[in-house]
Amino acid sequence: MAPVTEPPAANTPTPDDATRRLFAGVDLDDFWDDSAYALAEYVGARPSDELVASVEAELGYRLPASYVALMRWHNGGTPRLTACPTPAEACLADDEVELTGIMGIGRDRRCSVAGEAGSRFWIEEWGYPPLGVYVADCPSAGHDMIAFDYRGCGPDGEPRVVHVDQERDYRVTVLAPDFVTFVRSLRPADDFGIA
Repeated sequence: MAPVTEPPAANTPTPDDATRRLFAGVDLDDFWDDSAYALAEYVGARPSDELVASVEAELGYRLPASYVALMRWHNGGTPRLTACPTPAEACLADDEVELTGIMGIGRDRRCSVAGEAGSRFWIEEWGYPPLGVYVADCPSAGHDMIAFDYRGCGPDGEPRVVHVDQERDYRVTVLAPDFVTFVRSLRPADDFGIA
């Protein structure tokens, strides 16, 4: 097992101009909630090119460039905006799905895409369909997940972001055509009456 590295401090440097342009319309300065839980479970050190390549090789998919850019600024964590509107009925409500955290790129943090509770864990231990990379968890403690779905684009393409509901026979609901659109769609949970 690799040694656990310290996560970035709560005073993470601001994102670079390219990341700001990519996520135009998103308040990146107030995007993450660096709680003690998020720092311990999700937030890893900034991923190097070598780490990104080795995680992609392990998972069998090229990670979206927009996701890699966001993780190079702040590698995983709990966003302040946790509700994603849905086009169809989802797990928690008819009009939204809530997420707990976005997994970072790495193996050191429990909740990173190649970590102990990463993508392969959900496929191998919970029977989630092998449609791509499970990248975000939900407050249901494993009964629904958010994933990059590569079924329509192949392992090197631009995946859509989907919600997979284990309680409904692993029903897949498309949340966004890509990761940038998904991030831009996040809203405060109280917009949907979630406390």
